[in-house]
Amino acid sequence: MNKPVEVQTLPHWIGGKPVASTSGRSGEVTNPATGAVTKRVPFATAAEVDAAVKAAQAALPAWRDAPPLRRARVMQKFLALLQENQEPLARLITEEHGKTLPDALGEVQRGIEVVEFACGVPHLLKGEHSENVGTRVDTHTVRQPVGVCAGITPFNFPAMVPMWMYPVAIACGNTFILKISEKVPSASMRAAELFKQAGLPDGVFNVVHGDKEAVDAILAHPGIGAVTFVGSTPIAKYIYETCARHGKRVQALGGAKNHAVVLPDADLEFTTDALIGAAYGSAGERCMAISAVVAVGAVADPLVDLIKKKCQAVKVGPGHAEGVDMGPLVTRQHRDKVKSYVDLGVKEGAKLVADGRGLVVKGHEDGFFLGTTLFDDVKPGMKIYQDEIFGPVLIVLRVPTIEDAIALVNANPYANGTAIFTESGGAARRFENEIQVGMVGINVPIPVPVAYYSFGGWKASLFGDLHVHGVEGVKFYTRTKVVTTRWPHQDTPAPGGFSMPTLG
Repeated sequence: MNKPVEVQTLPHWIGGKPVASTSGRSGEVTNPATGAVTKRVPFATAAEVDAAVKAAQAALPAWRDAPPLRRARVMQKFLALLQENQEPLARLITEEHGKTLPDALGEVQRGIEVVEFACGVPHLLKGEHSENVGTRVDTHTVRQPVGVCAGITPFNFPAMVPMWMYPVAIACGNTFILKISEKVPSASMRAAELFKQAGLPDGVFNVVHGDKEAVDAILAHPGIGAVTFVGSTPIAKYIYETCARHGKRVQALGGAKNHAVVLPDADLEFTTDALIGAAYGSAGERCMAISAVVAVGAVADPLVDLIKKKCQAVKVGPGHAEGVDMGPLVTRQHRDKVKSYVDLGVKEGAKLVADGRGLVVKGHEDGFFLGTTLFDDVKPGMKIYQDEIFGPVLIVLRVPTIEDAIALVNANPYANGTAIFTESGGAARRFENEIQVGMVGINVPIPVPVAYYSFGGWKASLFGDLHVHGVEGVKFYTRTKVVTTRWPHQDTPAPGGFSMPTLG
């Protein structure tokens, strides 16, 4: 009889070292390609979250008071270590998330680019100065850290989304607590080790695992001043409202239903190649995935035919294998949920053009695979249009004009990203101006901004005032203080009186 394989239980990372959990509760981390349990991840108690906050509070004064250039030098060393370890980090992501290794390498690269941006944060921390706003009175502003900040991140980007947050926050002089997704914990744990190796003082960056108990402990903790979240819209709204009740700064990024509008003059080969990658890359588990195509006029029939041909040629298999285009979904439960939406779409009367439900990957029968799926003739009232499916399911809606396409996109409650495919500059300019969505691509299917611009949607895709990373990230993780100064000379009369000072 074979002895059961002992599965490692991960620690938290608190105060610059691994700390074993005492909660007694944990979850399983699986390899989505095989279905095998590879690790166990502890679910932190409120006391363990409090220990992370105390470590961050203890580290805050010295890190906050360190010159910005000194903080930037630590960030530069961290950047170099991330570059050296890019492939090992990507392999951890593929093992736990399931995405292909090239996709995981791209994810780590996009995270690295935010760290590159954070290396230049000292320039963005400069304030403003005005001389003689009144007689011998000067005014200047300074940007100061918020304090202890926290991030709560989703499973779909184990490295990149956390790096949208903590490098910028830490470069600005804050300390940070990261609550990573319990499904994909290892990449951020390895990043914590690399950050310590780069010279980051103990307690500046902490990582805790957990479920709702850990999240609620973060939201309610009086020692945490700002929270960033990325996930589904219902949870984003809950995070936003709870943080606001507890007097915290909050940016909570929610779900998406990203539309690609295709006009009759679009280059069909170029467009369908772009749509295939945007819809089915990472098995559709991207908040910026194209999940709805809006076909305008006569382009619909040839577009659907070409998408069908290309999506059925997508090679599905384990993410580490050569030549694989799309890996499995992250968990069995999520795969089954996405599959149930395909069942629902058939019941709702949408035309099932390509059906991925019967896919079996030889040698990986226990993996969480679902093939590429395509629906045509979808109507706005259908649940497969209204809900964020978050899987390899692409739907096509047909409209007669660009006016109808813009109205359809603008009527959707989600407003994360959108794209238009056309060779008409006038149509593209009109779309850019009239569309009510936070990130827009023109012949670019996944318009994720570079790190020195900010990422974020509108409407139900974002709760809060500021987007993540870029200049808006610096604004979120700092507070502006205005200082008005008078140095009186001996011949200057002393200020007095009870009237409102005008400084004139």
